[in-house]
Amino acid sequence: MNESPPTMDWSARAERLRPEVLPWIGGMRVTPDCDAQFSSLNPATGGMVAELPACGEREIDAAVAAARRAFVRGDWSRLSPRERMRRLYAFAEALDRRADELALLDTLEMGMPIGLAGPDLRGAIDILRATVEAADKLIDEVIPNHPSTLLLNVHEPVGVVAAITPWNFPAYIAITKIAPALAVGNSVVLKPSEIASLSCLLLGEIAAEAGIPEGVLNVVPGLGQEAGAALARHRDVDLLTFTGSTVTGRRLLEYAGQSNMKRLILECGGKSPHLVFDDVADLDAAADAIVAGITFNSGQVCVAGSRVLVHRAVRADLLGRLLERASAIRAGNPLAESTSFGPLASAAHFARVQEYVASGAAEGAALVLDGAQARPAPGCYWMPTVFDGVRPDMRIAREEIFGPVLGVTPFEDEDEALRLANATDYGLVATVWTRDAGRGLRLSRGIRAGSVSIIAGPVAGTVDATAGAFEPHGQSGTGVEGGLAGMRAFTRRKAVALSA
Repeated sequence: MNESPPTMDWSARAERLRPEVLPWIGGMRVTPDCDAQFSSLNPATGGMVAELPACGEREIDAAVAAARRAFVRGDWSRLSPRERMRRLYAFAEALDRRADELALLDTLEMGMPIGLAGPDLRGAIDILRATVEAADKLIDEVIPNHPSTLLLNVHEPVGVVAAITPWNFPAYIAITKIAPALAVGNSVVLKPSEIASLSCLLLGEIAAEAGIPEGVLNVVPGLGQEAGAALARHRDVDLLTFTGSTVTGRRLLEYAGQSNMKRLILECGGKSPHLVFDDVADLDAAADAIVAGITFNSGQVCVAGSRVLVHRAVRADLLGRLLERASAIRAGNPLAESTSFGPLASAAHFARVQEYVASGAAEGAALVLDGAQARPAPGCYWMPTVFDGVRPDMRIAREEIFGPVLGVTPFEDEDEALRLANATDYGLVATVWTRDAGRGLRLSRGIRAGSVSIIAGPVAGTVDATAGAFEPHGQSGTGVEGGLAGMRAFTRRKAVALSA
């Protein structure tokens, strides 16, 4: 008889944790030249997780200088793709060995349940492996030219890459940004969110254990307005990749222009729609997917489908299913493996979600499921919330809430559905539920989004078009991420002419 593996005592393990808080610069822990600190707080309890140094311009300068020295030195940038692949595979294996520790740090700092954080982190490690497998597949080109001239287009690493990462998937997003940058030969300076920095502060150390040379990966903790701004303004950074809010994304565009016109890859906010037509193949599957999407990580997901645009003929049926599923969700201790719904990441973010819900009610939307009524205390928990009768001019329809809040809006026909889907400044992802494949393809062309999933039949597994390369629209960002095109984004194209 097969026995289930023993359940880990995550609370006891958390008690034994002694997180690293110092920056990792040039292949070592460095004592920063700053007296200021900032606190990392557990959003489930309000307790202190760690005190971290509030690094600033000096530490950023040191990290960028270390990254530049490493790039010029060439013991990473000039390695063959195969040799970089070998070491990055070792990096993936080293991350896998410490995945539980990394996941636990994310759970403690931003509240993602440990039962989700572990698999999520291993998903990031799988993305790293997939990226490594493609590192020698970026084929250069020979351009037809004069018979005596060989004209080449080659891809070279850009140099020093700055990565500013968010708090909602701390280690996951850091790894998925580091992976393509390192795979093509760049050096990296990572500045994680001040809300959740601890897992990221281990990444440089783990990379060094895997044989990645000193200075190739540097990690500096600090506040956004100081360390983040210093990195974004730095004149020796060649490319900045960022995931976070649209407000910060706009600021980074300004910083790039004020400094050296560095290249930017920005994935910012989203207000993603589900378009549910009256011929939907499986209304229960649609309701399952919509509720799962808006409640995963407590709705703190940039691609969460927060707008439900539904044909009037099935609006009541879908709404009933959404309410049944959303109201059945229970919050719990993030350190319990059975917990699937945790707190919002901070008290400040809790207040933001609370204010948006109040605005929706004040503007006339029907609050048919109030998350404030069922939330446990203490902690920054906000339970699933559903509004009906949401108009496209309301704040809850136009602005990213970044919490477990759904807004339901009816439509009459395909044209109105398309207008509603595009009635937003954002354009990250969209999902179309219809058995009419022609309609799905028409809408995929018309919807302004970087990724569109069309679900035309019974759902048999996860449908996620973001697994390919995509480029956001509007205020959701700029630049390509994912796939071979996403790797090429971390290179510079050069024309080389050889005349014999």
